[in-house]
Amino acid sequence: AVLSVAPSARIDRHESWMSPVRSFMGLVTLLAAGLVLLMATATAAVVVLAARAGLETHRATIEVLHMLGSTDVQVARLFQRRIALDTLIGGVLGTVVAGGVVMLIGWQLTTLGSDLLGGLALGTRDWVLLGALPLVFALLATLAARQAVLGALG
Repeated sequence: AVLSVAPSARIDRHESWMSPVRSFMGLVTLLAAGLVLLMATATAAVVVLAARAGLETHRATIEVLHMLGSTDVQVARLFQRRIALDTLIGGVLGTVVAGGVVMLIGWQLTTLGSDLLGGLALGTRDWVLLGALPLVFALLATLAARQAVLGALG
């Protein structure tokens, strides 16, 4: 259609100069996934340390609970509940702050007026994934606390 209007026009698909940008965006996505994995590992390590410290702090109380008939699983549930709640509260607060930062960056990008940067927006799937992270981390913390407590009590 362009050639019929302007026979001397040249059509350039811009693939050659956009390819490095696409590769860079893929690298940024992998870096973000790596950071989430690193945070998950750090969360699990902190939960294990906190659970072990809690066990040592409450050793006498746990012994009384065992004498009253409580099982290791019941004691582990007490630690799980507390750690899961703390992790969920922290995760929700962190997600709210992160959402604000993402929205601020998005607003800054729209003020630049660049068509290339204007396309950098989070989709519905991305927002759902970000919103699910506190739940995933709370589940991870719960499982880590359970394993740490049962391992220490066993």
